[in-house]
Amino acid sequence: MTFRVTVLGAGSVGSFVGGKLAAAGADVTFVGRPRLLDEIARTGLRLTDLDGGDDRVAPSAFRVATAPEDADAADLVLITVKSAQTAEAARQLADRVRPGTVVLSLQNGIGNDSAIREILPSCVVLAGMVMFNVVHHDGGRFHRGTEGGLAVTDDAALERFAPLFRRGGLELSRHADLRPVQWAKLLLNLNNPINALSGRPLREQLADRDYRRCLALAQREALAVMSRARIRPARLTVLPPALMAQLLTVPDALFTRVAGSVLAVDPMARSSMADDLARGRRTEIGWLCGEIVNLGRMVGSPTPVNARLVELVEAAEHGDTRTWSGPQLLAQLQEARAHTARHPATES
Repeated sequence: MTFRVTVLGAGSVGSFVGGKLAAAGADVTFVGRPRLLDEIARTGLRLTDLDGGDDRVAPSAFRVATAPEDADAADLVLITVKSAQTAEAARQLADRVRPGTVVLSLQNGIGNDSAIREILPSCVVLAGMVMFNVVHHDGGRFHRGTEGGLAVTDDAALERFAPLFRRGGLELSRHADLRPVQWAKLLLNLNNPINALSGRPLREQLADRDYRRCLALAQREALAVMSRARIRPARLTVLPPALMAQLLTVPDALFTRVAGSVLAVDPMARSSMADDLARGRRTEIGWLCGEIVNLGRMVGSPTPVNARLVELVEAAEHGDTRTWSGPQLLAQLQEARAHTARHPATES
């Protein structure tokens, strides 16, 4: 049986995952921006990874569209838009998808699946996360620059699609409750704004102790808020989240010896937030650091570090093109935390 798959939000992640499914024999339609669709319709897809994988998918092996007009025939819909576009994407599907269609949210942040489920109550809506970084190069090439796979909420409806994902080299890690994994991934994604503001590739940025100290400040603050909210993130790294935040602060040589796997990143890989700023697009900062700020308000815990990162990224979205050295960014975050400690009543 040939499955029909609609990828709604064919950016870097959507093109890589959808391309892998097309290479595995699925009938895939990519829905996205004309600029990218025109490129892949002309060149086809080349899907590479840091482990040496190299798959090619000819233009004749998939379809492209600017709206999900043939989603009524889809067996599986992958939603890979940015979190701010989730509701709009779901509304595009509302009058098209058949009842019972499996809709898999492969997005950052917490709760996108709930937003989709409200709009598509007759579908099987499942949360998922892409646990790796994808870099888009010219000529329809999409490169997986970090380790990781796909984490999804387990459901019987996934059973028939599991072999397809497996053939595409995308083994599904299935979880009865994905929320702890989502919170753990959010902790890791708190590096996205730091990477974007640094102007450096991920590996170079993570090799710098001052940038890692910025990440540690953001993670420790997030962990304190999560603890107050009785949220226990899953363990996705070599150490539990609290110990990993501590390890981030050690000198570079020791960090490389103890946690060298963190630096197993393609030399040119950058965060998706860095790519968004480079292209003048709105970022997902409100669904990353903003999620921590909102949770802090709910439980009455100050979050000055994450709030300052939100402010800096929003300034960049509005045209502030400066890049921040490690010491400069660290000073910004330390001052934000110190100011709140001096004036706790001003924290909103």
